[in-house]
Amino acid sequence: MLRNLGPFSGVGNVDRMSSRRAVVTGASSGIGAATVRALRTSGWDVVGVARRAARLEELAGDTGAEVFAADLTQQADVDALAEWLAQSGSVDALIHVAGGARGTDRIEDGAVDDWQWMFDVNVLAAQRLVAALLPQLRAAAAVNGHADTVFLTSTAATTPYPGGGGYNAAKAAESMVPQVLRQELNGEPIRVIEIAPGMVQTEEFTLNRLGGDAEAAEQVYQGVENPLLAEDVADVVAYAVNAPGHVNLDLVLMRPVAQSAQHLLARGPLRVRGGQD
Repeated sequence: MLRNLGPFSGVGNVDRMSSRRAVVTGASSGIGAATVRALRTSGWDVVGVARRAARLEELAGDTGAEVFAADLTQQADVDALAEWLAQSGSVDALIHVAGGARGTDRIEDGAVDDWQWMFDVNVLAAQRLVAALLPQLRAAAAVNGHADTVFLTSTAATTPYPGGGGYNAAKAAESMVPQVLRQELNGEPIRVIEIAPGMVQTEEFTLNRLGGDAEAAEQVYQGVENPLLAEDVADVVAYAVNAPGHVNLDLVLMRPVAQSAQHLLARGPLRVRGGQD
């Protein structure tokens, strides 16, 4: 289903520090929804994009954001989104959060359909959005001095682990999109920002990856003191796009303190070693 859900005005007390307009994908839950809230709080106009219309309506009512229902794996939906954005206002920032993982199988046992879905939603969606919205970002940069693109990748893009083959491969490929785009846009006032989180506890990511097994999903975070939350990542996104226009955060790699590396996770309370009680 594709439909513009239109502008809502559920929040009337947002401090308008800026009239810039951001498009945030994956806005129906998790990091995407948190990013919409963070940007609205800092004064941005925001268009939240996701597949689930009911979730978007709720977000719009809570935040006053505009919303647009679209499946980013479908070119027709991306084209319709771009057309509506061009008719309804500027695009000063593209923040691509939508993505996901399916399965934890070894490569030899992996389902090709799962790999195809991960490449569609993580990699090809990013390319579709850049191709569709870059003209509008250039137009905004010409007026306001700069525009922004932000890509949410993952520490899985750079650190392989058993059972992560499909997700590792998809996120590594997605990470190349901002890295190459930054070079291709050299000389233009358009920032290209990559944010790569480690363990983030959200309501859906791990649950979806594990096929809806709620017990197994809960065990992933068992005993981890303060995993990152969606709001932590959203705060970094907001910082990046609110920084002075000449400052580009090429890559922000962020993890909870309990996660020293992709495969090294402390479970239980964090304690100082030595003579401390």
